Amino acid sequence: MKLTRRTALSLASGLAAASALGLRPAFAAEGDTYEMLKLLAPAGDWTDKWLGAADAPVTIIEYASSTCPHCARFHEEVYPELKAQYIDTGKARFSLRPFLLNVLDAAVFMLAVQAEGDKYYDVLDAYFPTQTAWVTSDNPRDAILQIAEQLGYNEESFNAALSNQALFEGMDKLRQQGTDEFGITGTPTFYVNGKQFVGETPIETLAAEIDPLVG
Repeated sequence: MKLTRRTALSLASGLAAASALGLRPAFAAEGDTYEMLKLLAPAGDWTDKWLGAADAPVTIIEYASSTCPHCARFHEEVYPELKAQYIDTGKARFSLRPFLLNVLDAAVFMLAVQAEGDKYYDVLDAYFPTQTAWVTSDNPRDAILQIAEQLGYNEESFNAALSNQALFEGMDKLRQQGTDEFGITGTPTFYVNGKQFVGETPIETLAAEIDPLVG
């Protein structure tokens, strides 16, 4: 799907809201390894939102879609344990990057990036658990706005955030890079020190990869 600024502005103005249907499963090759220097040079002027110690021996990068049910389940069921065991303890650092599948993804990530007070993950933490409600809403634009208002947005700032052309185009370039350079075909896709893991990866699989790397 080719994202355009026009679709974002349509969402912002409430004239139209793209469907979140047609989400693709992940079919990237499990276990492929990519150079960390390339993975750490995201396209589109994207700035990673790191959690964890900067000098952690393990780097985890996730590409996710806010409308992907597999991503939502991972962040509700697996991510809390990953964070407690490895990110909060200094063993791993973590960054979640957007992989846009539709205009609703664009809206949520644009709100997350531009939220006041560096609340990127707080915004995502609000949308993942409520995914079914706003994705299936008859008026997803208003459903997304209602949640955004609880995070400090108002109608004016919401519309302004969704009209940020440079950010929108940058995230589209990030998605294209993920497809062209890192073999991403769906979400979620993870890289643990460059090694690719595909789909709802359980904590046991991640631990088996991380533990030897932290000694």
